[in-house]
Amino acid sequence: MKPYAAADIGTWDHTADVVIAGYGVAGAAAAVEAARAGADVLVLERAGGWGGAAALAGGFIYLGGGTALQRACGFDDSPEEMATFLMAAMGPGADAAKISAYSEGSVAHFDWLVECGVPFKPVFYGEPAWEPAGDEGLMYSGGENAHPFAELVRPAPRGHLPQMENKRTGERGGGYMLMKPLVETAERLGVKAHYGMRIEGLVTERDGTVCGVVARSYGERVTVRARRGVVLATGSFTYNEEMLAAHAPLLLDRPGSAVEEHDGLAVRLAQALGAGIAHMDACEVALHMDPQYLIRGIMVNGRGQRFINEDTYPGRIGQAALFQQANQTFLVLDEEGFEEAHRVSPAPEMLQLRPSWVCETAAELAAEMGLPPGALEATLEVYNRHAAEGRDSLLHKAARWLRPLRGPLGAVDLRGMTSGFALGGLTTGPDAEVLHVDGEPIPGLFAAGRATAGIAAWGYASGASLGDGSFFGRRAGRRAALNR
Repeated sequence: MKPYAAADIGTWDHTADVVIAGYGVAGAAAAVEAARAGADVLVLERAGGWGGAAALAGGFIYLGGGTALQRACGFDDSPEEMATFLMAAMGPGADAAKISAYSEGSVAHFDWLVECGVPFKPVFYGEPAWEPAGDEGLMYSGGENAHPFAELVRPAPRGHLPQMENKRTGERGGGYMLMKPLVETAERLGVKAHYGMRIEGLVTERDGTVCGVVARSYGERVTVRARRGVVLATGSFTYNEEMLAAHAPLLLDRPGSAVEEHDGLAVRLAQALGAGIAHMDACEVALHMDPQYLIRGIMVNGRGQRFINEDTYPGRIGQAALFQQANQTFLVLDEEGFEEAHRVSPAPEMLQLRPSWVCETAAELAAEMGLPPGALEATLEVYNRHAAEGRDSLLHKAARWLRPLRGPLGAVDLRGMTSGFALGGLTTGPDAEVLHVDGEPIPGLFAAGRATAGIAAWGYASGASLGDGSFFGRRAGRRAALNR
């Protein structure tokens, strides 16, 4: 990853004003804005086509502050309320400057997406779910309407989902319907893209300014000059086992919610120039269970104790399960709860897990599960007593989901039922400039998306990656285009 010296490059195979590495959501947004700023733009993508992890994602874009979609669905919001929520939900260590800029610019960013052709259906989906059942455009996607956030700031749904036809999550879902218009907009603006290009190193002038990249395409070395700047948008390090072992070892040996091209390339390239990094231990964690089941039961750990309110954002439950409970978690439900959840659930069968154990009493169930004698019984006694009174004094699940659980009881074994992706990465400034460990910008180098430490520090909300990736991708492209 040692940088190449510009003086050692004999001839340049390609030249552009702005060179962008990666054609996911951050790269596409950067390409559009750089082209609109008058730059000649070239995108280098390692895969055989555009899209990256973004095109395979469910497609949430975390936006708020009073977008047209929020207003059309009857919700009020403000940048201040959005920032208050994000500082609480994304922390500890969330970047206040980035969150402030993101919240203040969120309405304009939504309008920009619409201008680029991204469609949104003005319908709110109010059921607990990982994503809407159909093509509804707005949903709570971060636990905004659950404890502790509902008591902190007025709840508002901010999960904006592009409208799609013939929805196929993981193939052509909301992420695809976000990426396709952005790429088509970039192409209309004259952006060029070369595929099958893997970056091997950055090229610097004698004063340290980044002025190009060296790549490899089908075994051939390719040199690319950037007159104004290079934007790194190659994704996270989720598929780099060495980096995971060093920074986020709990993600090892479990499915990565990303694409194999997310191998930490941007982080390693920039670190070779002295770039700083942040929040490398932070991860988003998906719990593979439909929230319609979670809200009707209780989540317990290996000691038979509840540890989180089950009506919160399911990614928050996943993080708590992996990081705080050593992934030793179970969902306990009664027969009525299972049957009701199964009846109303729109989720695919892989998220509608069936009980691993079924017993008439809590004591029998605990014995089957191998829990400490008396622990689950005590947990259920406290929960049921309070639920009968319409309250959850311990963990504050909303009253609408409270009901005493009566036998027969079942438990779903959720040990190991998590996957995730890394959230940490390069430290960047408000205009997506990559920062040296001394805090100063590295001249000519910009980055956005999951290659950077974005608005998420430890916590997460669905849509934060596509949201800050596209938002700061725009800033990276524009700033690089204006760099002289």
